[in-house]
Amino acid sequence: MKIKKGDIVKIMAGKDRGKTGKVAKVIPSEEKIIVEGMNIKKKHIRPKKRGQKGHVAQISAPFYASNAMIVCSSCGKTTRTGYKSEGEKKIRVCKKCGVSI
Repeated sequence: MKIKKGDIVKIMAGKDRGKTGKVAKVIPSEEKIIVEGMNIKKKHIRPKKRGQKGHVAQISAPFYASNAMIVCSSCGKTTRTGYKSEGEKKIRVCKKCGVSI
């Protein structure tokens, strides 16, 4: 999976199309990501203890990673990622400007 935790991504499809945000969690087995403040869903929380009230919480739901593109930190454009090997390390690079992400 080319998107990692902490990357800045732009949403390309869905109700949050055009917005940018930081990746909070990556779920590689499902090819999904969770972006902070995007794809907000309401979840009804039951009371856990006696006397406590239940409430409705807003959480960021996961969506498919194919609906997001990485924003390059140097050129500021959405880009696909390429890979370069420097020694024994594999480094992600921007396809548009060639700088490491």
